Amino acid sequence: MDAVNEWLLTWGDNLWTWIVLPVVIGLGIYFTARSGVVQFRLIPEMFRTLTDKTPRDASGEPQSVSAFQAFTISAASRVGVGNIAGVGTAIAVGGPGAVFWMWLMAFIGGASSFIESSLAQLYKTRDRDGFRGGPAYYMQRGLGARWMGVLFAVILIICFPLAFSSLQANTIQATVAGSLGEEALGWLPWVTGAVLALLMALVVFGGVRRIASVTQTLVPLMALLYLLLGLVIVAIHIDRLPEVFALIFTQAFGPNEVVGATLGYIILTGVKRGMFSNEAGLGSAPNAGASAAVTHPVKQGLVQTLGVYFDTFLVCSITAFIVLVSVPDLAGAQRGISLTQGAIVGALGEWANVLLIVIIFLLAFSSILGNYYYGESNIEFITTNEGVRLAYRVVAIAAVFVGAVVSADVVWNFADGAMGFMALVNLVAIALLSGIAFKLLKDYTAQRREGRDPVFTRDRLPGVRGIEVWEDELTVTGPIDLAVQKRQARKHRDHLHDGAAGSER
Repeated sequence: MDAVNEWLLTWGDNLWTWIVLPVVIGLGIYFTARSGVVQFRLIPEMFRTLTDKTPRDASGEPQSVSAFQAFTISAASRVGVGNIAGVGTAIAVGGPGAVFWMWLMAFIGGASSFIESSLAQLYKTRDRDGFRGGPAYYMQRGLGARWMGVLFAVILIICFPLAFSSLQANTIQATVAGSLGEEALGWLPWVTGAVLALLMALVVFGGVRRIASVTQTLVPLMALLYLLLGLVIVAIHIDRLPEVFALIFTQAFGPNEVVGATLGYIILTGVKRGMFSNEAGLGSAPNAGASAAVTHPVKQGLVQTLGVYFDTFLVCSITAFIVLVSVPDLAGAQRGISLTQGAIVGALGEWANVLLIVIIFLLAFSSILGNYYYGESNIEFITTNEGVRLAYRVVAIAAVFVGAVVSADVVWNFADGAMGFMALVNLVAIALLSGIAFKLLKDYTAQRREGRDPVFTRDRLPGVRGIEVWEDELTVTGPIDLAVQKRQARKHRDHLHDGAAGSER
């Protein structure tokens, strides 16, 4: 098993170093330039669209999940092991400088996230719960390459609901074990796995709306708890904060002798752990973004970009600060959850273990639900057979149970490699379709300049094939919101008329 683990580690590092890393950085910079730095320029719009009213159907029911619920589904997947164990690992192997590269890649990746989620909204389809979509759908509908969509769907199913959810379960088990001590290790993994599997089954058999309702509650709560915990620890060590910032920036551009990391490895670690955490450009978040009922595809592009910032600049940063202000000497530091857990207990005392168990459970369990939804959406892309869907649910639940009782090393390294392949397939697709995304952005900003709440219909992109929904304003906005749109348009026309009359006078 050690030989397999070593091979996976070497193979994954080579894949990321020579192929994935240049593509991720190169396309991120290209999308940033072509979009006019949309990830910074439209930050106010991100917050505005997050609270948009959900369009309703003729019966008055929401057409699908809301923009905020789609945000929480994607945040549920993003905010998990990567934010605590992943950041701890990044600092242990790459030193404080890895945090800088996580920040930088979150900003650059924000443009990639905008492109992929806008495209997912454009090419979404209807199902019994509302909408579904994602990279597999825009590969088939936008590129006419179903084979590529199926390939992506298979990689995602292996990567997220199986490998990554196993890691989330393993982290919950490891946190509890670290709190209770060695005597609990014999029975704890089995009990933890069984409880997680049961809770997951109760939620996932309720469909996407139940997943949305659960994550809508869990994600804000877990984020608030964790951020408050981090702020308390930072306040205790406030005198070390300037030194921590100095270490993050100065060690981002040189080797770290303490942890034995070269500059290249620091960059690689920051980028890899950053993508594992915020998923920008990876192709996972668009599956959640496509499920939202919004009036313009760009709205979910903006919301999901905000999700990248929420994950990295808030949750990941607080983990980095917890570790760096509490553990000044990283020589020989343990990787993963143990480093973060030790920092928290060292700063606050043993009682913090209980609070950390609660936080880890909320973080990891909500990630398991988000991962499950991503997999289900891609199962439905491959086949609508109910038997296959049921089998997928059983396997996904079993993966959570297994993840709690086995060692995570091999799964971590395998998941890193699978994540690299998944990112490559998605990035190629969004690079080829990016011209359409830029047209969507141009249409959105033009409508905003007119004073409208933007509404998209497929006739606004003549010649673009494969768009199933977005038929007309009535179906996009719903009967109630359409009346509001007409009043806005009439008000704008009156404003233009009054201005023209004034100039004539």
